[in-house]
Amino acid sequence: MYFDQYYLILVVPTLIFSLWAQIMVKSTFSKYSKITCSRKITGQDAAALLMRTNNINDVRIESVGGSLTDHYAPHGKTLRLSQPVYNKTSIAAVGVAAHEAGHAIQHARSWGPLVLRSTLVPVANIGSSFGPWLAFAGIFLSYPILINIGILLFGGAVLFYLITLPVEFNASARAMAILRDNNVLNSEELKGVRKVLTAAAMTYVASALTALMSLFRLILLSRRRR
Repeated sequence: MYFDQYYLILVVPTLIFSLWAQIMVKSTFSKYSKITCSRKITGQDAAALLMRTNNINDVRIESVGGSLTDHYAPHGKTLRLSQPVYNKTSIAAVGVAAHEAGHAIQHARSWGPLVLRSTLVPVANIGSSFGPWLAFAGIFLSYPILINIGILLFGGAVLFYLITLPVEFNASARAMAILRDNNVLNSEELKGVRKVLTAAAMTYVASALTALMSLFRLILLSRRRR
């Protein structure tokens, strides 16, 4: 019976970390969704404020169904806020909306890492879908070229996950700075926003670690097979 020790050693810990990160982001968002900010500003208001502050007038802000489904769509220049964020006045709503507005600002400024990540989207989609399967097929068929192609494709997906980290951290930093400089939230409320955004950032860190360890696993398996 075949035992994949690399999966147990490298991938399983990152999957546990990912599960913990998901639990933390949900619990943190839930906690600060119950605390109303002193200025009674909604998520939509916060996003609109960040747009005005940066002289961005061509981004639509609209509501989208679900929870934690907030995102910025660069192609349509649309900032979509989930129902618990769009018209809510909680600390969590303001923080999440401001973070997504941070992505809109990155896009308007053609910020390098965001441009690179957008360019890598097709590579990431193909690499994550087919890379591991090609590598495993090459390993079991003892076909080195197939192994190399699979690892190269998956490596592109891993690069996408790694570049996502500075993109997400920068969006949060932009959000925090504008909320602070414009006195949208007081110091205690900003601490709550930071906790919400930090918890959300951990999910991206977990995804990047899982992808990176999965890549190392493929490389080690290929070397052992050879």
